[in-house]
Amino acid sequence: MVKRKTLRVLAAADIHGDRTLARKLALKAKKENVDLVILCGDLTGPTETNNLIKPFKDAKKKVLLIPGNHDSFATADFLAEIYGVRNIHGYSVKYDDIGFFGAGGADIGPGRISEKELFATLSKAYSGLKGLKKKIMVTHMHPANSKSEFSGFKGSNSITKAIEKFKPDFLLHGHIHEGAGIEEKIGSTKVINVGREGRILEF
Repeated sequence: MVKRKTLRVLAAADIHGDRTLARKLALKAKKENVDLVILCGDLTGPTETNNLIKPFKDAKKKVLLIPGNHDSFATADFLAEIYGVRNIHGYSVKYDDIGFFGAGGADIGPGRISEKELFATLSKAYSGLKGLKKKIMVTHMHPANSKSEFSGFKGSNSITKAIEKFKPDFLLHGHIHEGAGIEEKIGSTKVINVGREGRILEF
């Protein structure tokens, strides 16, 4: 039996329009020879959308993204369309026997989303992945009752509910900058706050 090649991923969040950081992350993706880049929301700054995705495309990397609370849903769609990458807010993507599904936004800002809509969006995204060996959920917000709540910002009940219902192998999120690097288990799901500097992961 031939062993499946590991999927190598760079996951990061909260670029907030910082083009220098985007270039740094793209360089890291190239140096680490990743197969895929996942951007977990808050890509843009107050006005900045230029050249945030281009460095990753120049590095010839596949990119999945979702909006954060600072990104409107239209902006995330625009960035995905103009750079030919995938916005997985409400959608899923498969690489061999690994599936990624996501929902962005949070409870404040241009990317505001209600708890009801967030759970419905995650449910829609997950529906295309039944039967796959490994599933990775991507959100911007952290789950309710997670370690990232040390920040004083309550997590999402809908994300916790989705973890309990869909039992993804991993949840990758951002939003709480001070919580970058926090890892924990919720049920059987490994939850990682990937942070601005990004995390190299293998699936």
